[in-house]
Amino acid sequence: MKFPSRLLLVLAFAFAPATFAQPAFAPTILPIVRPADARLMVTPDRADWTYPLGAPASFRVRFAATPYPVAGIPIKYRLGPEMREGSERDALVPAAGLVLPVTAPGEPGFVRCIVTATLDGKTLRELATVGYAPEKIAPTQTEPADFDAFWTEQKAALAKIPGDYQLTAAPELSTPELEVSYLSFQNVGTSAGPSRFYGVLSVPRGPGPFPAVLNLPGAGVRPYGGLRSLAARGVITLQVGIHGIPVNLPQELYDQLYRGALTGYNRFNLDDRNAYYYRRVYLGCLRGNDYLVSHPKWDGKNLVVMGGSLGGQLSIMTAALDPRVTALAASYPAYSDVTGYLHGRAGGWPALFRAGRDGQPGDQPIPAKLITTTYYDTLNFARRLKVPGFYFWGYNDEICPPTSTFAAYNVIRAPKHLLLALEQGHYTTPAQQEPIDAWVLAQVGIKP
Repeated sequence: MKFPSRLLLVLAFAFAPATFAQPAFAPTILPIVRPADARLMVTPDRADWTYPLGAPASFRVRFAATPYPVAGIPIKYRLGPEMREGSERDALVPAAGLVLPVTAPGEPGFVRCIVTATLDGKTLRELATVGYAPEKIAPTQTEPADFDAFWTEQKAALAKIPGDYQLTAAPELSTPELEVSYLSFQNVGTSAGPSRFYGVLSVPRGPGPFPAVLNLPGAGVRPYGGLRSLAARGVITLQVGIHGIPVNLPQELYDQLYRGALTGYNRFNLDDRNAYYYRRVYLGCLRGNDYLVSHPKWDGKNLVVMGGSLGGQLSIMTAALDPRVTALAASYPAYSDVTGYLHGRAGGWPALFRAGRDGQPGDQPIPAKLITTTYYDTLNFARRLKVPGFYFWGYNDEICPPTSTFAAYNVIRAPKHLLLALEQGHYTTPAQQEPIDAWVLAQVGIKP
């Protein structure tokens, strides 16, 4: 799906820093897009999927089947608070569809309906999620009194480590318009000494100057090829990995690390805020900006951070800790309000403290772990944002549930705009990336 040029212009320029006056909650809602061959549909009874507290709501389940069985089509469904939908129930869906009423929650949040069925030998799964006053979702995460002092101390530790920037040409990625290189640099490490960060630098050819974008990755372990599409528009881009390993190795190596040594990395040393895995990751992102602002072709004023999921988490963190950042774009930011599961509602990825099948927390909520999360939770960085931000997610996200992302979004006091694709899960289509990129380009003075 391509967005009309008029919509792109609105998204790109209506929310520029100089024109950011807007109500506290005024999202742009993209049209719902379903595959043309969709055979199972679950649809809320309001087009915007959003309700005031206490309002009645329902889901309608329908099938596209010809001929339609006289007895109806059997389904299994779960219906309840997001990420806590309860046990499966059985039902038959008649030709006219089946209406499933929603028990309205007593507080702001989301209710989800997940339907599975077998039709013509194929297993189908569909879901829909309704929001109740999502703009009123409040945090469960606490804020430590020494949050700012802690991160000032961490940044001071980073500043003592020389950058030792090393560039290796990447002719296989370069084009007549772009010079692409592999970049590595020193970062904080452990008692054994500094570590390194690795990424892909894409620089437009020509004298410049150019704005810069730091592109931060989603979760997982993988290679990277650089954010070259944006760089081709006249932007220096640095795309980094977070695990301290080169980003141009064989795929098999990343697969084995993810299944082995780096399995569960987001929980490594969670009981120690000074040794937690994300300490090195967060400071490595700041060091990436150190390099960008030192680049001789940087324009000296425009520095944007952007990413999705873990990359959204890191974008909010980096923009909050680095006053050189001028704007950010964050899609479905992870690690938002991670204590939600301890308060009877969904928490952000990586689902810390979520109850397992036996009803017990997957991570024991010992005080040391809870304390560490307060220093790393996206929500506490969101409170400190001062630059314009563009945010994107959907109601159907089962990885970074909207309860968690709204909890972070609602505490932001900086200029902000939210783009919603209601039916969206945990991904961004190329068409949905277009308005995000257009907004970023507008922030740095480039017409989309």
